[in-house]
Amino acid sequence: MAAHGARSGHWESVMDSLAARVRRGRPGAPVELGFLEISAPLLSDVLSRVAGPVVVVPMLLAGGYHAHIDLPAVVARTRPDAVVAGQLGPHPLLTSVLARRLAEAGLRPCDAVILGAAGSSDPVALDDVRAAARLLSVRLSRPVTAAFASAGTPTLAEALERTRAGLAPRVAVASYLLAPGFFHDRVVSSGADLVSAPLGVDDDLAALVWARFDEALARPAAAVPPARAPHPAGTRA
Repeated sequence: MAAHGARSGHWESVMDSLAARVRRGRPGAPVELGFLEISAPLLSDVLSRVAGPVVVVPMLLAGGYHAHIDLPAVVARTRPDAVVAGQLGPHPLLTSVLARRLAEAGLRPCDAVILGAAGSSDPVALDDVRAAARLLSVRLSRPVTAAFASAGTPTLAEALERTRAGLAPRVAVASYLLAPGFFHDRVVSSGADLVSAPLGVDDDLAALVWARFDEALARPAAAVPPARAPHPAGTRA
């Protein structure tokens, strides 16, 4: 499991708990958690010390620099024999978690909904978030606008202003973030009437990690001879 990293002990704790939930999904399968930057252990260190065939699952909700450039570069430098899976989103399992978090926050049928994401300078990443918004729109049977806390348009402030001009009595923001931290704080302070909790530790999210793992192994290119002796417990995630 390859996550970005954050200057937040709470964020790191949630990621550790999510990794534990992933391990519960397949008892006996070795699961390690590493970070691209800031948090420890670094992904490069984890890849350097683990033995056996490895599948790296990016704990990223959209494409972009980290998914397409940064993470593959780390893998190529430290474990060129590893298989890199696709990023987590968009996916219907994430939609299920988002809908559940909104319901827990008190979403009502008449509320307007915005999907609040961190944002990116990469148009592909923004399109991934917009695709996630469309999936959530179908699930909730109402329009859902994708908006961004940093790079990308519309910004959260712009989306809130436009949405408030409509007929909905309240505007809810679905936090499209894995864990609490800097970007979730920005979503919370956006001025929305309702903000859901981040995706967090959830069985559907853990199942999605294994789904990306299985998809990666099913690709023809994944049949690469391991550069190191196989781990006795099987392939690592």
